[in-house]
Amino acid sequence: MPLQRGSRHLARALSLALLVSTAGCASTAGLREPEDPWEDLNRVTFRFNKTIDDALLKPAAELYQRLTPEPVDRAVTNVFGNASEVVVILNDVFQLKVEQAIADLGRLVMNTTFGLLGIFDVATFHGLEKHDEDFGQTLGYWGLGQGPYLMLPFLGPSTIRDTVGRGADWAVSPLSTDDVALRNTLLGVKAIDGRADLLSVTRIAETAALDEYVFVRDAYLQRRRYQVFDGNPPPVPFDDEPLEDDSPSEDTSAKPAAQQP
Repeated sequence: MPLQRGSRHLARALSLALLVSTAGCASTAGLREPEDPWEDLNRVTFRFNKTIDDALLKPAAELYQRLTPEPVDRAVTNVFGNASEVVVILNDVFQLKVEQAIADLGRLVMNTTFGLLGIFDVATFHGLEKHDEDFGQTLGYWGLGQGPYLMLPFLGPSTIRDTVGRGADWAVSPLSTDDVALRNTLLGVKAIDGRADLLSVTRIAETAALDEYVFVRDAYLQRRRYQVFDGNPPPVPFDDEPLEDDSPSEDTSAKPAAQQP
């Protein structure tokens, strides 16, 4: 999914999550979401993560944002985005998106060379849009349901499917180096840079949502649904039954048999 379109879908997901958290909490008090059967445990983990975030990560991100010039901040984000292209390309291939894989390989080569290891995003300037693919999306593409929502310690919102996907993505990520000191440094900088990019979203959740946990959960699930379906998800059925399968199934003529009903 192109980055610009992904940003629009994230904004739409956040808007929907805000609507749910403000309008839905009062009328559904005591009811448990089918996608979140482990809500009690997830809320405990969410409070733990928020405590760590409020004490350490958020202040570090705010300081980073204040001290780092915007071009430098963008360059740091670009470098980590370029490193993630390896994961994106592999999942392009796994999802049979051959043309997209070729384009993303072109992005990686162009930004690594002419963009000085990704400091400059010259590929986008030349019309090669950035895509966002991971193994969690690949599993959904091939028909595996998302499973229950899961709040992971330190790592944040996920699902059973995405948790498995994270492990596979990490195994092939350039950041998973054997040099422990280098790896921890890279992960620390990446975490602070990524948290700084989410400060505005955090402010929305903290000031406008009645239930921040619900806001985060629904925003995450909506965003992942858009990603799995490449920005064109089918309508969600309005019933009380849990969704057993969250994999693409429309346009069956153009997709592999594993995705067809």
